[in-house]
Amino acid sequence: MSVDSRSHVAFVCLLGMLALRASGATPAPSSLGIFEADQDVGTVLHPGSARYDPAGQTYTISGSGENMWFAEDDFHFAWKKITDARDLALTADVAFIGQTGNEHRKAVLMIRQTLDANSPFVDVARHGNGLTSLQYRQTAGADTHEVESNVSGPLTVRLERRGDRFYAWVSGEDGKLEPAGAATQLPLSLPFYVGIGVCSHDKNVSETAVFSHVTLQDLLPPGKTVLYSVLETVTAVSTDRRVEYLAPAHFEAPNWSRDGSSFLFNQDGKIYRLPLNGTPPVMVPTTPADHCNNDHGISPDGGSIAISDQSGAKNLSSIFVLPIEGGTPRPITLNSPSYWHSWSPDGKTLAFTGLRDGNFDIYTIPVTGGQETRLTTAPGLDDGPEYSSDGQFIYFNSDRSGRMQIWRMKPDGSDQEQVLSDETNDWFPHISPDGKWMVFLSYDQGVTGHPPDKNVVLRLMLMSDKKVHVLATLFGGQGTINVPSWSPDSRRLAFVSYEYLPENGAMAP
Repeated sequence: MSVDSRSHVAFVCLLGMLALRASGATPAPSSLGIFEADQDVGTVLHPGSARYDPAGQTYTISGSGENMWFAEDDFHFAWKKITDARDLALTADVAFIGQTGNEHRKAVLMIRQTLDANSPFVDVARHGNGLTSLQYRQTAGADTHEVESNVSGPLTVRLERRGDRFYAWVSGEDGKLEPAGAATQLPLSLPFYVGIGVCSHDKNVSETAVFSHVTLQDLLPPGKTVLYSVLETVTAVSTDRRVEYLAPAHFEAPNWSRDGSSFLFNQDGKIYRLPLNGTPPVMVPTTPADHCNNDHGISPDGGSIAISDQSGAKNLSSIFVLPIEGGTPRPITLNSPSYWHSWSPDGKTLAFTGLRDGNFDIYTIPVTGGQETRLTTAPGLDDGPEYSSDGQFIYFNSDRSGRMQIWRMKPDGSDQEQVLSDETNDWFPHISPDGKWMVFLSYDQGVTGHPPDKNVVLRLMLMSDKKVHVLATLFGGQGTINVPSWSPDSRRLAFVSYEYLPENGAMAP
């Protein structure tokens, strides 16, 4: 080869390296294992790096960046481009190097649409303080949201993509991977990127994490699945979610205790109390009422529970009241079916939905029992009555307008008016204890009734101006928020989401 030829080749190589550097990607002098390239994403003051050790099969990622939150991300990313439709799982053991640094520095397993800083993405993020969460941005430039795991500092984490659904898995004390209860839906088009990354959460420094036992596996069709129920809480202002409890079982409808220390929910006809301290749920004695459905709630003074139970004649639901710690239920309603929904603020009256003469309407009855009072008479379905915190109104959902919408009326049934009008089917209005917020459950326009296993949205309305925003999107419906579930301080709301996961993980060999 002549000198001119060698010079030309060197010049072409130099141009290639400059172009690669301009794109943000850094050439890897050695293999990056299962990944193709690495680069800084977003704005960083200190260039990051990625190094693969074939002998130890570990990846050492260093990254700077102010944050991975809100509308854009700043971090270092080692990635592989996925160009064919597939379900996959990315798994790794994650450990930070060094004990100092910002407590919210992040080491992530990520799937993102593009390498742009504002790209839609889903990740499982291990924070420096042990917090582990599923984070996601649903559209380009939108704010990031998260679902926190109730497991702190797991050694192993996994991010699964199954169609448009993404699931987080974390290891427990025994090291075994289990569902984290955190999931979201995000449609991605081909190609997209899968990889690992680090953000220092402090633009002035770099942080380093080691990813070991990293695997990227194709997933087999799920085959037999297991239903997981997930009791979550969400903060009204930030919309941040947290998994409080999950189990491979079907449970529904959390009530938040008046002192804020526990939840009630129904499962297999029984009522359970779940303390917030992480201990397992315990059954509340309600015998002989042992076919409870998801319409139950706690009295204003915190001393009693109202339940709806189907143990009686013809398995029709009736309303009972019993002590909060459990005991023999006292019957309230004489007619069935009747489904409890609310206590009046003074604790003297119960509001419920009853089926009478082929029509579902809203009724009230004294907590001591006696004569029921019918409040609605419109044809169709009126359901979900709930007193406002000041006792001035009863809010409810009704399909009298042709679509299920939120209404309200005075406690005697007068002045019935529609609260808002939108294109979705809206159910189960719940008013915050301070009276500032109303949360409700929205189904798509084409959904009839309030069935389970649907993509639904929890929406939050500010009572002062009726402005509505999305609190959470999830897979659920029936059982998600059938009953009042606000925290006593009006800051958070409890609800149940659901996941159908493969019985054995369904990994490809």
